[in-house]
Amino acid sequence: MSQSRRNSIFVIQPYWYADTWVFDDASVGLEKEPFVAGVPEMIDALLDRSGIPIADARRGFRLLFSPAPFPDHSASFVRTREELGGTWYRTDVESVTPPMEGWLCPALFKYFPEAPPAIYVKPEPLRR
Repeated sequence: MSQSRRNSIFVIQPYWYADTWVFDDASVGLEKEPFVAGVPEMIDALLDRSGIPIADARRGFRLLFSPAPFPDHSASFVRTREELGGTWYRTDVESVTPPMEGWLCPALFKYFPEAPPAIYVKPEPLRR
């Protein structure tokens, strides 16, 4: 992975739709891309830990993410294995207890040429 790509911080705006977290990103051709297989529960735990009320977050929140640590990141997720074209990640021990695991679908490769060993994240409320 190139140095410039590794240091990138991306931002998406997840919101609640059809009983799960989804996001849109026209820049990579995604609309209502759902989080599945354990990731919705991981998002709920991340929001709870951050103090962002779920009711507010369901209308949308910012989620910054990067394959490299960045100042004030809230959690990191460690790659565990690949399956069905996607990648499983587990929470780090300090982020969420008990540890959780979730699957990120191949949409991950819209942001990274390969599944990074870790993903660092930070949720932020939207300024309304």
